[in-house]
Amino acid sequence: MITCIKEGVLADALLEDGHLKELSLIPKEQSSILSNIYIGKVKNIAKNIQAAFVEIENGLLCYLPFKEIKNPIYTRQKKQERLTEGDELLVQVSREAVKTKAPSVTTNLNLTGKYLVMTTGNRMVGYSARLKSEDKTRLKEQVEAWDLPPAGLIVRTNAARADFEELTFECEKLCQQYRFLTEQAIHRAVHSCVMKSRPSYLTSILGTRSENLKEILTDDLELYEQIREFLTEEMPKDVEKLRLYEDCHFPLKALYRLEKGLSDALSARVWLKSGAYLVIEPTEALTVIDVNTGKYTGGKDKQAAVLKINREAAKEIARQLRLRNLSGIILVDFIDMDQAEEKEELLALMRELLKKDPMKAAAVDLTELGLMELTRKKQKKTLMEQAKECGL
Repeated sequence: MITCIKEGVLADALLEDGHLKELSLIPKEQSSILSNIYIGKVKNIAKNIQAAFVEIENGLLCYLPFKEIKNPIYTRQKKQERLTEGDELLVQVSREAVKTKAPSVTTNLNLTGKYLVMTTGNRMVGYSARLKSEDKTRLKEQVEAWDLPPAGLIVRTNAARADFEELTFECEKLCQQYRFLTEQAIHRAVHSCVMKSRPSYLTSILGTRSENLKEILTDDLELYEQIREFLTEEMPKDVEKLRLYEDCHFPLKALYRLEKGLSDALSARVWLKSGAYLVIEPTEALTVIDVNTGKYTGGKDKQAAVLKINREAAKEIARQLRLRNLSGIILVDFIDMDQAEEKEELLALMRELLKKDPMKAAAVDLTELGLMELTRKKQKKTLMEQAKECGL
């Protein structure tokens, strides 16, 4: 669902079984630089932090970790392999500016399609871990038939349901983009943007598995036309899932109680059905989540009650990470459990839940103090930061 939640602010919401799973706020007249590709110029090499600072459009300085320098594409011939000040090369924004941190860039350019991702840094062919073995075997035969440029390829989960013609068509499109970058874009002016990313709501649609995508709904005619054109070119089988909501008496955001969902997602306290609750507190360095028994009135078996609350809390925490786009280090203080087996069971449950997150996330361990350590990849601003920027 994509709708205007406030004048000049779009809300991109993903709902599953009637529950809000993801929510992004997008200023209508302001585009994100995430995934844009630029001709950057190295301004400074900071060996002490193993990184370089690269200038892109409008004098914006970006952080380039040395570990992200993989098969860089330079705009001019170089006599030496190592990165030096003044070098001009193609970089892609891999993370937006977060709080006081500058945007991050990488030389490993990712050209993303619905079924495939072409990469310039990692030149291997990889397959989604979620692909079944029989699908992987079939897809390997297809990939081996293609004449690929000196680039890598990632076969996404969606590829399992695509036919050979669809995959071949998308592969050729990505190859054309690769040739444009390596043959034409490198001659553009330094600092310029040579390839803009799709709007985030289109990227969200593209990244959703076809079998899970039931309906795409918007009440904005301009967006409807844009999405329809995108689907026709990129996802023709899904065009029929797009619908324009036209009831002017009952707004789309009201139908799905989007403002209430946003308010809840910005609140520090999250109530669970059992009467227990979470307290979510983002700080500068990490996010802390506390699990409390609250109004829960379970049976006499305290141990069983604690495990029940912790399980319920784990499921809600996994949802809140996606909904609020929390990232980095997350510490969860579950209710204390005495049995080692129950602690391991809870950790295993959390790991299974995080596997469903489209962003890379993991449950690392339980500390000696009983805190569960989670990590989630940083890429976009948190929902709280987006709301502040949009004046909500």
